[in-house]
Amino acid sequence: MPYAVELEGVRKSFGQFVAVDDLDLRIPLGSVYGFIGPNGSGKTTTLRMIMRIYLPDRGKVCVLGDSSWQAASDRVGYLPEERSLYKQMKVRDVLRFFAELKGCRDSKKPIETWLERMNLAAWGDKKVDALSKGMAQKVQFIATVVARPELVILDEPFSGLDPVNMEVFREAILSLRRDGATIIFSTHDMAVAEKMCDAIFMIYKGRKVLDGTMESIHERYDADTVRVKLEGKPSLEGLDGVLQVVDFGQYQELRLDPTTDSQRLLSSLMARGPVQLFEKTKPSLHTIFVRIAAPTEESGHA
Repeated sequence: MPYAVELEGVRKSFGQFVAVDDLDLRIPLGSVYGFIGPNGSGKTTTLRMIMRIYLPDRGKVCVLGDSSWQAASDRVGYLPEERSLYKQMKVRDVLRFFAELKGCRDSKKPIETWLERMNLAAWGDKKVDALSKGMAQKVQFIATVVARPELVILDEPFSGLDPVNMEVFREAILSLRRDGATIIFSTHDMAVAEKMCDAIFMIYKGRKVLDGTMESIHERYDADTVRVKLEGKPSLEGLDGVLQVVDFGQYQELRLDPTTDSQRLLSSLMARGPVQLFEKTKPSLHTIFVRIAAPTEESGHA
């Protein structure tokens, strides 16, 4: 069983709306796989088909070698985008409850280990209702993984987290992979996906538009991007061979025509002011996302 998840020719519609169309996807065992795409693109629908929450209209879904359509396996942990915990239960009790739902009867040690790892040991006997939003999100994550699932599916796990807690979650997710689990997570944070994921899948209008490692994705794009910073931040509009200028505040990204000579461009920039940064590079995942999801917009954000 080389793959944790296999989807072949999967289609799912709701009335006249086609949410996922003719999707093929293979997720290797032991990998961290990032799901990206605009809102309404089909990410959550795909995750819910993997979880057997939704059945496809057609096609095949195989999870951990099992293609039967039953309730979610005890071998799979799922953190939904909609967070929900029993607010009047104590933290340890709610974690024990979720562990037992997944068939884990001896959960005391993993619960204590995870509470310590997530900096929640002092809150174990508090009611969930007393927790901050970030703490409650940590508890929900622990509830997802405490039974040691082989496949962990996280829908927007970093949403709303401050930088400190993002680091806690990042390390927790990578520790699951080190222990042999396969992790799928959806995110709108392209920097997180680019840094953490072994491979990235992008869905747009229900269809797969990217799938592979960052190296393989970059191979599809020429080094057509130049990051520049000029003293005084003069206007960079009207430069020959520049198709688009995106201002990120501290620097600008120029998308070049394939025939543009970079040295001639540098001379043109120097004529407008002292050049503090000139770096030719391949587009970032953020830039690739915007080009696919908003190809006609002249903006620097999705």
